[in-house]
Amino acid sequence: MRAIDLLNGRLKLRHLVLVVAIADQGSVLRAAEHLRLAQPAVTRSLREVEHILGVELFTRGPRGVTPTMFGDAFVEHARAVLAELRRAGERISGLADGEVGTVTIGTLLAGSNVLLPRAIAALKKDRPGITVIVQEATFDAQVPRLLDGEIDLILGRLNPIGDLRGLRQITLYGEPIRLVARHGHPARSRAGLALADLLDYPWVLPLEQTALRAELEQVFRAAGLEPPGDLVECTSVLTVRTLVRDTDMIAALPQLVARTDDDIAPLPVPLETVRRQVGVTLPAHRAPTPSARLMLDHLRREATKIAED
Repeated sequence: MRAIDLLNGRLKLRHLVLVVAIADQGSVLRAAEHLRLAQPAVTRSLREVEHILGVELFTRGPRGVTPTMFGDAFVEHARAVLAELRRAGERISGLADGEVGTVTIGTLLAGSNVLLPRAIAALKKDRPGITVIVQEATFDAQVPRLLDGEIDLILGRLNPIGDLRGLRQITLYGEPIRLVARHGHPARSRAGLALADLLDYPWVLPLEQTALRAELEQVFRAAGLEPPGDLVECTSVLTVRTLVRDTDMIAALPQLVARTDDDIAPLPVPLETVRRQVGVTLPAHRAPTPSARLMLDHLRREATKIAED
């Protein structure tokens, strides 16, 4: 038998619906009533399908119709196709409503330990079908992926976007950057502790190309000091906290990071000129997906609660 091409446009979706209805109802007349069509129209459409396939799908009898071997096979596939189309419709509706989907967040240090976990927990409680992906990297590394659509938003301390076109930013709350060290750090025993005194100890700082690193170095230069020479460069908040907790290293961390770790605490040396705004960076010309929009809503709500604490 010749190969049958069912993708040439002759076979219509209505043909699949009709054949399944005839099989379910066991009669052309009952299928017509079920589909609210005239019986001649149903009979004509059935003949069209049989002509396309080149086989008889049903045998006619005094009590209705019975699927042939070909009819059983075709009905099985027709049911599968219709089921997949129904699932496709449900999935599209779910995506549009934000019931299912994926949101990918690029995270920086600030906001990653309190705001983001709270917002994710609230989102998952509200929409358990949404998958959240969190990826940590520097701001400069995240921006190309944001513009390409690989991630939906960047959360953290707002970096200057300057000449970077295609970006917009939303401020969520203010969070100071604090110099921190472990409890029992020898610097805590020094009277009138100043920034210069902290150069006697090793530091763990953000990577050289980050905006926070540049601002911290400016703090030293404004005080007539050279930036620390004994240092580790790191963007992993877990590694930074462990180094500060277990050694005499000093770090610059968002205040909420320091506040939520019982083993470290701020030092009485302010960083007045370091920017404090935490927020999200988004593509300027691409609307958020439904899942990303829901994530933004929860970030805003949780940020408001943090600001009120």
